[in-house]
Amino acid sequence: MKFGKRLKQQVQETLPDWRDKFLSYKELKKLVRLISSAPPFSYGSVEFGKAEAEFVRLLNSEIDKFNTFFMEQEEDFIIRHEELKQRIQKVIDTWGPSGSQPSEAEYKEQMRKIRKNIVNFHGEMVLMENYSNINYTGLAKILKKYDKRTGGLLRLPFIQKVLEQPFFITDLVSKLVKQCEYMIETVFPLEEEERVKEGREAITVAGEGIFRNTIAALMTMQEIRRGSSTYSHFSLPPLNLPDSDLIQSLQLNSPISIV
Repeated sequence: MKFGKRLKQQVQETLPDWRDKFLSYKELKKLVRLISSAPPFSYGSVEFGKAEAEFVRLLNSEIDKFNTFFMEQEEDFIIRHEELKQRIQKVIDTWGPSGSQPSEAEYKEQMRKIRKNIVNFHGEMVLMENYSNINYTGLAKILKKYDKRTGGLLRLPFIQKVLEQPFFITDLVSKLVKQCEYMIETVFPLEEEERVKEGREAITVAGEGIFRNTIAALMTMQEIRRGSSTYSHFSLPPLNLPDSDLIQSLQLNSPISIV
């Protein structure tokens, strides 16, 4: 699948509030075509410099958009992660075996609600990792088109700049994803039958549900990171999904194989 179609599909499958935060790939592609089809001018000329400056301005605007959105979400993720830990501790202190109001039924019910919240939270963070991956890939591809069609030498210095941008540095989000997976597997252990049942219930939610979107994100990340004839040092490394119960549950209950 061509990248433009893949990006369009991903935008359609992501959370509604996120849809205007992705790379304006189609518009940038049109600009590259317009510049390359203009009357010939030599690399380094005043005319070429003006055209390239406008192209760079638009790319920088896109990066500012990515950074602003990513940092807002990252801050929200940190807050929500702490809130979830506090909720777990409160349930343990209140309805747990040694709590102030011990109640096995209430304890299980509250923990069930928190577990679903954590699964959804995990899904949102996977979507954010995919957001970073797909926007980086789009920038790399549009810069490759620009250099190829205009004879410019913009891709290498610009990508070096992109690698230092907040939206590309997903270490904290990846850490929170792993912590959520660890929390699910240690605080909320499920029997296999119960895990399958829960996954089946999740997959029946509305088409815009976080479960379905997470599956789409995982598939997209694997596809754009898979080696191909166009693989280069600008490409992201292959994605190896973690061997966790949560990821296995997503794979098991997806109508389309993730791996």
